[in-house]
Amino acid sequence: MPTRPIRLLLADVDGTLVTSDKALTDRAVQAAHKLHDAGVLFAVTSGRPPRGMNMIIEPLALATELAAFNGGLIVNPDMTVVEQQVIPAEVVAPVVALMESYGLGVWIYRGADWYVRDMKGPHVDRESWTVQFAPTLVPGFDGLEQGAAKIVGVSDDHQVVETAAVAARAQFGEHVSAARSQPYYLDVTHPQANKGSVVKHWSAKLQISPAQIATIGDMPNDTLGGQLGKNLVRRLFPQHLYPRRPYWSDPTDGATGCPEAGKWSEEVLGRKT
Repeated sequence: MPTRPIRLLLADVDGTLVTSDKALTDRAVQAAHKLHDAGVLFAVTSGRPPRGMNMIIEPLALATELAAFNGGLIVNPDMTVVEQQVIPAEVVAPVVALMESYGLGVWIYRGADWYVRDMKGPHVDRESWTVQFAPTLVPGFDGLEQGAAKIVGVSDDHQVVETAAVAARAQFGEHVSAARSQPYYLDVTHPQANKGSVVKHWSAKLQISPAQIATIGDMPNDTLGGQLGKNLVRRLFPQHLYPRRPYWSDPTDGATGCPEAGKWSEEVLGRKT
């Protein structure tokens, strides 16, 4: 059966479009513009808040909606809200308690605001620098249960973060989505706020098959829908040269892989027709 042409590339931001130093590379910008010029839509999804993606809109010439909080909040490039899915209010306090029981620092995102209880907590300074705005310091999270888009557990003990993620999925089940967006972050969002749902959003909006949407990212939760296969990825990015290969998914064969900026645009365009 012939493959369908790729209509949209959906990209993660951190670790994919930007480097570990949070720099948007020239190669990423050039690759995005190649797709634009070829008529392939380019969109982004991220665990970041909407304002945390402002700085990539102009250089990437983004005209598509941005999916913040892993799809919990979808906004236009001018930051007007398209749709929003928030965590059920009754599970916010229990999620915070579970994270604390594993020794994680806790943040809450609500609307355009980011709340922390410790300005010197792990990764607060780095996150402020990354998203280019500061959090709001609060003594506690009481009163913030309504409208919470994302709760983040933070620790530099990556195994503890993974253990907490497993525990959150076991305790809260279908009431939330719990996944690591980085080795040191556990993101808890609405159960439909995940990157797989962002693929479904674009599939419905564009009236195309999910198989015509390529997805790229640096964590397993970035690979929910898309195209390109395992063999291609292994050929382009052998394990001994790329020990931590970012993920590329293909619903036709369950593939994961590692398209870096200069190559993923070429591979998408190679599958465009």
